[in-house]
Amino acid sequence: KTTEIKIPPLKKLTNYPEKLAPGHRLCAGCGASIIVRQMYMVANALGYELIWANATGCLEVCTSIYPYTSWKSPWIHSAFENAAATIYGIEAAYKALKRKGKLPTDKKVKFIALGGDGGTYDIGFQALSGALERGHNFIYVCYDNEAYMNTGIQRSSATPKYAHTTTQPVGSESSGKPQHKKWLP
Repeated sequence: KTTEIKIPPLKKLTNYPEKLAPGHRLCAGCGASIIVRQMYMVANALGYELIWANATGCLEVCTSIYPYTSWKSPWIHSAFENAAATIYGIEAAYKALKRKGKLPTDKKVKFIALGGDGGTYDIGFQALSGALERGHNFIYVCYDNEAYMNTGIQRSSATPKYAHTTTQPVGSESSGKPQHKKWLP
């Protein structure tokens, strides 16, 4: 069975309120902020509210410098390795509160986890794998820039073969990372 989704015209999509506030400290043109803004735009068009879990990384650091935040919807900073565990805990709590009648049943909510490649491919893989195996209903966004950028451009299992990072230098002693990039899907 297929469901047809009607998306409003682009001009109407741009009239929704901005939910990632300007003034954050991300670089101009940063891919992460563009991804978040586009996800908000689609969610607005489809009538969904978004709840976010954001692993430690550039997006988290640059949008939530205490005491300020750029997020205008429910958002939580999770540790580097547990964005998936955090969001499925939130999803489970949300479902339980709805069953008990403590939240409206007609509200459409999507749960989003954000993590970099290090927190996804490597140290966060166990939580993500477990959540998928148990069938939790959330969207996971991996911002894959092929290294641990927030900690000094260290190699991750997402780093391509022969790539130069601070922990896999290229030169007379090394030809870069010896392994192929892990195939995550």
